[in-house]
Amino acid sequence: MSLPSTPLSIQPSSAEIKKGQLSQRNLEIAIRAIQRDGLVVIEDLVPHEILDKLNTKMVKDAYELQGRKDSPFNYNKGNIQQDPPLTGEWFSEEIFLNPIVTQITSTTLGPKPSLRFISGNTALPPTPSSPPASQPTHNDADFDHPCIPFAMVINVPLVTMTPENGSTEIWLGTHANTTIADQEGEHGDRASGRIKKELLEERRSTRGPCQPVVKKGSVVVRDLRLWHGGKPNLSDVPRVMLALIHFAPWYRNQMTVEFSSTLKDRLATEKTGLDIAAIFAEEEEVRKNYLNRPYGNAYDFNQIDRIDGVF
Repeated sequence: MSLPSTPLSIQPSSAEIKKGQLSQRNLEIAIRAIQRDGLVVIEDLVPHEILDKLNTKMVKDAYELQGRKDSPFNYNKGNIQQDPPLTGEWFSEEIFLNPIVTQITSTTLGPKPSLRFISGNTALPPTPSSPPASQPTHNDADFDHPCIPFAMVINVPLVTMTPENGSTEIWLGTHANTTIADQEGEHGDRASGRIKKELLEERRSTRGPCQPVVKKGSVVVRDLRLWHGGKPNLSDVPRVMLALIHFAPWYRNQMTVEFSSTLKDRLATEKTGLDIAAIFAEEEEVRKNYLNRPYGNAYDFNQIDRIDGVF
C-alpha cells in the first residue's frame, strides 16, 4: 500500500489543550507520524486572537523589510526571513512555549530539548521586482548531520496556509536515510541544501510532494531533515509563518536567542520543560534591533565537537 503525501493532523480535545498535554493515544499518533513522515500537524492549538495580534505587527514589519536594499530574502525575493519581536507586548506562551509542542519534541528528542532558534518565514505577494518563484527543494540540515532525529522545527502559521498564499511544499518521509550526499551546494552558499534533481524525480515516482492546507491555529512539528521548499504567495497579503527549533539535549549546537529581560522569569526550565539558550537585553534594545538580525546561512544548525566514525 502506498503511503500518503498529505500530512497527518491531530485534533486535541479541549481537555487536552486545557491541561497542556496530549493523551497517550494522541501522543503515540504524533510520534508515529514524525517517525514515518517526518511531520505532524496539531490543529486548534493557538487561539486566533493571539495570532491576529502578532500577524498585524509582523505584516507591517514584512513590508518594511521588503523595502530594504538588503532585504533578508531566502533563495528568492518573494520569500524573506523575518524575526518576531521577543518583547513582553508580543510574547505569548501559546505560540512560543506551547506545552503540547514541548511534549511532542521531548518525547522525540529526549527530556528538556534546547530551544536555540526563533525566526520566521514570510511569503510576500508578487511584485514586478519579485515575480512568483519557488524555493528549490532543500534540506535545512545542509551539513553532515546525524542519521537519527536531532532537531525539530516548529512552524506556527499566523493565518491559514493554502497553496494560494504560499503553503510550504513538503516531501513526507524524506527525513529518513537522507544524507549530505543528496544535496548540492555547501553551507554558506546562497542556495545550500538543494536536493539533487535526479533524486527528486526518483522520489516523485514513489511518494511525491504536497502543498497542504494548514488551518489557522495549527502548529506543524517537522524533522529538520525533511525535504521542503517555499512556494510563491499569489494572494495580495504577506503570509507569515514562525519557525522555532528544538534540538536534542545531547546535540551540541551553540546558537542563542535574544529576549527582552522582562521575559526572564517566563523562560525558566521548570516552567517550560525546555533548556532555552536565552540571552537577555533591555526591552527597548530588543525592540530596536529585532528586525536587524542575521538571516539565512548566518545561522549554523550544526553542532560543535561532532562525533565521527562511531557507528
